[in-house]
Amino acid sequence: MEYISTRGKVEPLGFIDAILMGLANDGGLLVPKTIPQLSADTLQKWQKLSYPELALEIFTLFIENEIPRAELKQLVDDSYATFRDEAVTPVKRLNDGTYVLELFHGPTFAFKDIALQFLGNLYAYVSRKTNSIIHILGATSGDTGASAIEGVRGKEGIRICILHPHQKVSRVQELQMTTVDSENVLNLSVDGTFDDCQRIIKELFADVEFKHRYHLRAINSINIARILAQTVYYFYAYFQITANDPGAKINFSVPTGNFGDIFAGYLAQKMGLPIHKLILATNENNILERFVKEGVYQPGAFRGTYSPSMDIQVASNFERYLFYLYGEDAEAVTALMAQFKAEGRIVIPADKLQAVQADFAAYGVQNEECLDTISSYYKEYGYLLDPHTACGVAAADRIAADGEVTVALSTAHPAKFDESIRLRGIEQTYPQQIQALFDKPQFQTVVGGSNDEIKDQLVKFF
Repeated sequence: MEYISTRGKVEPLGFIDAILMGLANDGGLLVPKTIPQLSADTLQKWQKLSYPELALEIFTLFIENEIPRAELKQLVDDSYATFRDEAVTPVKRLNDGTYVLELFHGPTFAFKDIALQFLGNLYAYVSRKTNSIIHILGATSGDTGASAIEGVRGKEGIRICILHPHQKVSRVQELQMTTVDSENVLNLSVDGTFDDCQRIIKELFADVEFKHRYHLRAINSINIARILAQTVYYFYAYFQITANDPGAKINFSVPTGNFGDIFAGYLAQKMGLPIHKLILATNENNILERFVKEGVYQPGAFRGTYSPSMDIQVASNFERYLFYLYGEDAEAVTALMAQFKAEGRIVIPADKLQAVQADFAAYGVQNEECLDTISSYYKEYGYLLDPHTACGVAAADRIAADGEVTVALSTAHPAKFDESIRLRGIEQTYPQQIQALFDKPQFQTVVGGSNDEIKDQLVKFF
């Protein structure tokens, strides 16, 4: 399997070189040169696999023989042995038409653990095999940071620096990152928004000389390994439901701000998983909803919401979707991204908009609507949604048709967002691992939002 850049100026790479490159050296994003196509027979054979067994089969398609199968199996088994539920991503039924796919049973109670436990182990494996230095640089709107740190803390040959927007993540998210006292971890609390943090990351990775001198590696979803790992749970959830309801039309409703999680669903669909609808759920930072409905991709005013991990205006994985929307035409993608950089917007023609609307439905959930959904589902079903999952459920309620089954991706444990949940008078008991965070000292450095300030910190740390 080879990987190519959405902008076409990088020679095809193998899997390990692709994960080490992270952001392509031409500024684009890496994608598989060909997408594996799965037959109905293969899907049937996979129906009864456990989550780690299924992950091994899917990863093998994208890695082939670069990592021997026995060693890959060990990486997969080690990564998912850390999860609290044997199913890894259990599917829970709320009513006849709505299920939640619980993606929060990993070490940091967030869906990012599913990819980052694997990627952390993968980086450690590559470091050992190649005797190379791994310096990880990432940005987080809340959950990626803690998951990435948990995936590599204390590992030899790896150092990690995470940027998060100062005082714009939940208290638990902040504590999960900043209470880690490890020599190989640096937390930078940036005066700005997540979009500022993400811009800095992409610009530092685009500085190829700096990237190579300091051995920078990506942990954000610009890294293709993140996307590949997230495709697995779409297959797993589909198989769990169709085992009991073989003819079901299955939708997935995906809370998203950075377009990574829903792009993984899009990739699974392109591989042959018969997903009926992909529902893109946003909050009031609804640039992606507007794109699906109007064909205009243009950041608006930033809004702080009760679902802060989705408070994103510029979706870093959007370029990967543009690549497929434009028939894998790297020149067209390069021109569109240059236009976006110059003008701050992309407008697609009517025929492309028609294609987008065939790929996705979209709904932007307002702040009070998010809380209303938490209240109503807690009252009716006794099930507590975190505010991001609530956006996914609200979008499903709006868009799914009668007779369809919709799986809402539950991206975080509600304990991570108690500030929002308490607004509706709901009290919850923290898991012991989260409760313990409040008594620990914090380790973080507050910095300004300039590239030079971040570079200075990195030079001292790495």
